[in-house]
Amino acid sequence: MDMIKSCTSSRLGASYSKQGTIFQVWAPAAKSVRLALYDSAGEYNDNGLVTNHEGGERYVMDRSLDGIWSVHVHGDLHGKFYMYEIRSEDNTACYGVDPYARAVSANGCRGAIIDPAVTNPEGWANDVRPPLLQPTDAVVYELHVRDFSIHTDSGMKYRGKFKAFTERGLRDEHGNTLGLDHLVELGITHVHLLPIFDFATVNELDGYGSDSISSQYNWGYDPLHYNVPEGSYATDPMDPAVRIRELKEMIQALHACGIRVVMDVVYNHTFTVDDGPFERFAPGYFYRRDSGGALSNGSGVGNELATEKPMVRKFIKDSLRYWAEEYHIDGFRFDLMGLIDTTTMKEVVQELREKVDPSLLFYGEPWTGGLSPLAEQTVKGTQRGQGFAVFNDHFRYAIKGDNDGRGRGFAAGEPWTEGAIAEGMMGSIHDFAQEACETVNYVTVHDNLNLWDKMLIALGMDQEAGLLRLHDGRLGNGGSLWEATAASRPYAGVEADQVMSSEPVRRSLLANGIVLLAQGIPLLHAGDELLRTKFGDHNSYRSGDAINAIRWSNKRLFKPVFDYYKGLIQLRRSQPAFRMSKREEIERRMQVLQASDRLVACRIQGGSRSGEWRQIVVIANANEQDLTVELPPTPYRWSIVVNEERAGTEPIGTTNQASIRVPGVSLMVLYEDHSAFKDGLVKIELEYERKDGKYEGWNAWVWGTGVQDGSVSLSQGVDSKARAVIYAAAGVQRIGCIIRLREWENREGDRDYYIDIPPGQKTVRFSMHSGSEGWSVTQRSGVAS
Repeated sequence: MDMIKSCTSSRLGASYSKQGTIFQVWAPAAKSVRLALYDSAGEYNDNGLVTNHEGGERYVMDRSLDGIWSVHVHGDLHGKFYMYEIRSEDNTACYGVDPYARAVSANGCRGAIIDPAVTNPEGWANDVRPPLLQPTDAVVYELHVRDFSIHTDSGMKYRGKFKAFTERGLRDEHGNTLGLDHLVELGITHVHLLPIFDFATVNELDGYGSDSISSQYNWGYDPLHYNVPEGSYATDPMDPAVRIRELKEMIQALHACGIRVVMDVVYNHTFTVDDGPFERFAPGYFYRRDSGGALSNGSGVGNELATEKPMVRKFIKDSLRYWAEEYHIDGFRFDLMGLIDTTTMKEVVQELREKVDPSLLFYGEPWTGGLSPLAEQTVKGTQRGQGFAVFNDHFRYAIKGDNDGRGRGFAAGEPWTEGAIAEGMMGSIHDFAQEACETVNYVTVHDNLNLWDKMLIALGMDQEAGLLRLHDGRLGNGGSLWEATAASRPYAGVEADQVMSSEPVRRSLLANGIVLLAQGIPLLHAGDELLRTKFGDHNSYRSGDAINAIRWSNKRLFKPVFDYYKGLIQLRRSQPAFRMSKREEIERRMQVLQASDRLVACRIQGGSRSGEWRQIVVIANANEQDLTVELPPTPYRWSIVVNEERAGTEPIGTTNQASIRVPGVSLMVLYEDHSAFKDGLVKIELEYERKDGKYEGWNAWVWGTGVQDGSVSLSQGVDSKARAVIYAAAGVQRIGCIIRLREWENREGDRDYYIDIPPGQKTVRFSMHSGSEGWSVTQRSGVAS
């Protein structure tokens, strides 16, 4: 253990300079290790693999006491390839690619030595991260690199590649922005990329050297080389420098547009063990095992990395820091974070924020894919106060119901979910989170049914829509996926000129609208703003482009939906009240007005800075019918910025009433408009007379005014009477009134009293008389009861 402790600070991998390269690899059980240096990537077989690593120049490596083998090879080795020949104590030898390799040949068959300078695009030294003050300022957009551009209607030259994100000025024939410009127009702050490290299940040479585009597809949760970009996303996978440079170009282009990049990382398992990146160098060390000595399977795919071990923890830290520094990555999403021990997660967050950038974003899945012997699992609750966030499946379930079945959540009209919705909208600070910056709010991501398909199934519309049944990317009865998707009718019933009237459209917008208006970090699945369908495939990890490709033609078809998302994002980003982080601030400024009867209404106190609204009301109505909701009292009119058809920051309507009619299956957001008082206010002149003439400390307590409830001061006149003026909003028919001494030290009468306001009445006079035998009430206009 002392040996391992001593080498956790060592620099492993190939450290290049023009004068020479230092190679260091940890192989504590090896009898000998030799460096094999090659001029080429080797001979590929029909499966796109290099299996013969004989030949090349051999260099004997020296072993240190801590198990690190090293050699310094002089001269400029840029463009060379390398492997390690590891000989075990029984004298058997095998070859392995450096686990710390930062460049590889096609399909990761050999490590490559690259001068990092040649991989930097022009202006890379001046690339800076777009500003981010706090995690809750983020609006994250989860996206697969290939899905983004592979469809022919994307209009992009570099379909399926990193470079597609560098293409600007693309529009469809109707003038709608496409590609990167679409993301800019939408207003998101972060693109969360599904795995972009080198993964195992796509042959990077498929279609290479021809005009055809590779048909191979995978999400990429099958790690091969953790510190190298995936070659199938590069224009030339045979040149190890190209994938690096083109990924940097992609990040640079996103940064130039004000969009940060989150990298999806998979440090919980590898694609294989024996042929994986670690086992040949440290047999039995890198993988977690159960009590019987067998590989544990908390990942659900056959193995788990033992993150709690010092050299595994070191590898994860080194890898993350490399991506953050070399590629300017702005944040990391951890796959199956429950399989990463909490100590590692805490150290990762602390060290990267201290040594790289304090604004880096960290979040992950707080669960496992199966049973694991790991005692210190990073699950919900372990993130409290640690600087990272977790996916909020409590909120997700409350909004949409189950992942793949017909279960309905609030957005699909399920009752008894209102409390969970209200809790989620407050950032889950009374659930598992200490602060709102610890929850990632979402409805759907790449896993399971996407939002549109889930809503169709929950509403019982899947048969009408012709959704498909697939397994591992194939139809049950065989056949072409392209033909099957063309025959499907996922938008049956959505009329072109009445898109926003469609029930599944409105319920989809209700679902993600709740996410975007809740406290916490919102995350959207790419294409939700285009009503993206995956034709009912709940696990499209290898289903190919027919299922996964984003159909950009949907933007023209469903432009009002896109505009609604755009408006909600603009609203969130413009008002800090939607982006609070601290528990105390949320508790002080946010109030749940109603959480029952399939309706949730919240009031948020805004700030005092220029441009901030003083008071905001958010209402989510999941009922089919319209409902009337009481608004908080204010003398100012309410401006509506979100309704069932439009969303944004500019008023689309106003109301002077004390209540508002909210259409069925819709969101509504209103703010208190301090530029105008309410029209039609009713003036209530209250007169109070005490027999003893002592008025000190007495005040009126009123409610139901629709203008200003609470305490109202009394002023004493020359006639030994006290008076107050109260205002009621137009449409208010009755207000309550009690005369009390200071903070309820005493009160007049033993019951509540009400002032009725006759229709059309502009002024009401109300008198109260106190006496030794009780008190009397006289209403001079209207009736006191």
